[in-house]
Amino acid sequence: MNALTAVLEGLPLTVGLTLAAFAIGLVGAVPLALGLSSPVVPLQLACRLFVDLVRGVPIIVWLFLLKFGIQIGTFKFNPVGAAIVGLGVVSVAYLAEIYRGGLQAVPRGQLEAAHALGLPRGSTFFRVIVPQAFRIVSPSIATYLVGLLKDSSIASTIIVGEMVFQSQSFARQHPTVEGILPYIIVGVVYIALSLPVAYLSRTLDARMRKVVHV
Repeated sequence: MNALTAVLEGLPLTVGLTLAAFAIGLVGAVPLALGLSSPVVPLQLACRLFVDLVRGVPIIVWLFLLKFGIQIGTFKFNPVGAAIVGLGVVSVAYLAEIYRGGLQAVPRGQLEAAHALGLPRGSTFFRVIVPQAFRIVSPSIATYLVGLLKDSSIASTIIVGEMVFQSQSFARQHPTVEGILPYIIVGVVYIALSLPVAYLSRTLDARMRKVVHV
């Protein structure tokens, strides 16, 4: 096995971890963002506590807690499961803050105009507030996805066979200058994967700025 083959062997798992965690975050952050924006103080405080707790603890700590600290009966997380859940929960917390910011950034006049037109509260939220909020936060979501892709490398610490883990295995088997090659290749692959998302983020941001100026 050469360095390139070793890295490519871990590529599907890297992409899979990233997309799975991102999907969990996209969906799970919705109710949490609504809780953060809720006028019900106890609910808002509970959601705030969860977000601050999750964001305040390093990702590697969450992965170790899930992999080695949780066992219910015969159930125990395998490395991949722990990585997906850990990165997913962290994504929920970060994306919830992004969503909350988007909801609060929608001009108050939009809500007042919808009420003046007699739109029901549900229609106002889903047809007026949500589309505008999503347009506002789209660049931030794309930027977060790039960060999550790089954070997926932390899963190597709990023996998940993604690209960094495969590079480490190759380097241990080749304790020479050749052992550096997979890390160089990994860097190139991360850049190649990140560039399209980074371009999307810049494009969305540019479009948003044009809308704002209009």
